[in-house]
Amino acid sequence: MQYIELKEQLKNFEIFNLNDLRKIEGDFDLRRLNEWQKKNYIKKIRQGFYIFSDLEINEQTLFIIANRLHEPSYISLEMALSLYGLIPEAVYGITSVTSQKTKALKTPIGDFIYRHARPELLFGYELREHGGHHYRLAEIEKAVLDYLYFNSKIEDEESFKGIRFNAAEFKARANLEKFNKYLAAFNSQALMKRAKKFLTYINHA
Repeated sequence: MQYIELKEQLKNFEIFNLNDLRKIEGDFDLRRLNEWQKKNYIKKIRQGFYIFSDLEINEQTLFIIANRLHEPSYISLEMALSLYGLIPEAVYGITSVTSQKTKALKTPIGDFIYRHARPELLFGYELREHGGHHYRLAEIEKAVLDYLYFNSKIEDEESFKGIRFNAAEFKARANLEKFNKYLAAFNSQALMKRAKKFLTYINHA
């Protein structure tokens, strides 16, 4: 297979792996990947995953790649809170929730951080579109609950003030009925207590 042929076959892929290549050519010669990397046609992101070197890297592209690198997963936690304007600081790395193992991946295009949750907790996300591709992003209610679930020390007014949580933005954008429905689905008494303290903080902020 020639590189031009490969690029045409994978023109709709932001990221591709060996399985994608073997669907196109069952006996694909892996030595071609090294050759194309040396020519800077493609870049290796992690073991078995590649992008084309001319791919435009932006935030949405990174979200698409994050979803694919460790499946199933969706963007949540600090990254989602930042996107929704709930925390002011820039976020280091693309944070996601997955039913696979907790993992941190350092790649040439950025860092990807995944936190493990039970498979039944992989809900409450929506599909966002970018350039004909889609990525999974936690809804605002689920992003907050995921954050509280994984950060047990964030549990009182001082904690919420410490992360400079934007209560006004949450009140303006979140659906409390959905928030409580999602909270119940976690089936966690510890999270229930933290969430109640969170709502008290929101109501008094």
